Amino acid sequence: MAADLDYLAELFEPVGGVRVRRMFGGLGFFRDGLMFGIWQDDTIYLKADDATRPAYEAEGCGPFVYGSKNGRETALGYYRLPERLLDDTDELRDWALAAIDVAIRANAAKPVKQRK
Repeated sequence: MAADLDYLAELFEPVGGVRVRRMFGGLGFFRDGLMFGIWQDDTIYLKADDATRPAYEAEGCGPFVYGSKNGRETALGYYRLPERLLDDTDELRDWALAAIDVAIRANAAKPVKQRK
């Protein structure tokens, strides 16, 4: 099924400043240049870390996993959005803001490249 870009943009409208970009056969959700979510195979995944992962697990939501050419599976730091949030814009906004915070923390933890 093709992504309905208008619907996906509308879902995150309460968050403010979210951009949806096509990438790798799916979509990425960005705010202030940081990716905090992905859409792949009709599923939304949000960025999670040790602080937020338990909330996803409590909802029975697993990680985004993709297979590589050598047959290994790789899990990224994104977890499936609980479907019930698609009907609850306030709580969806809270989960998205938490994912944005994870993206900010992850970006801050990256080492600064030295100038030549």
